[in-house]
Amino acid sequence: MTTVYDVPADLLIDQVAKDFNEENTKINPPEWTTLVKTGVHKERKPENIDWWYVRCASILRRVYIDGPVGINSLRNFYGGKKDRGVTPETFRKGSGAIVRGALHQLEDAGYVQKIDAGRIVTPQGKSFLDKNSGALIKDIPELEKY
Repeated sequence: MTTVYDVPADLLIDQVAKDFNEENTKINPPEWTTLVKTGVHKERKPENIDWWYVRCASILRRVYIDGPVGINSLRNFYGGKKDRGVTPETFRKGSGAIVRGALHQLEDAGYVQKIDAGRIVTPQGKSFLDKNSGALIKDIPELEKY
């Protein structure tokens, strides 16, 4: 059986984001997503119009791989270096509102659930990701030999 670990991350995230955009009614970008940066370390807002769906797909994959995870560990994952001019760069965390909002929508959709140790992927979420992984691996002939 094909899992998330068997396919390239970028292809899986693009496929899942496309599914979220077209089929899922629970995952919708909030009104403020057209105005915000994804963290204090960024200089501009995202160029991709559908960046919310991509971030939700990426968070779902990250929870699948690392779960149980908390908001703080996801903020660290989506953080980066802050350019401070001539002063040395320092690490800054990603936006907590984006991570929390995405996790709440994924919980409402039934893909993620909250436990004491953090958040984990539900069986429905695992099935969803594994089905997308299986569909992707059939489309990519060089991956079938693995």
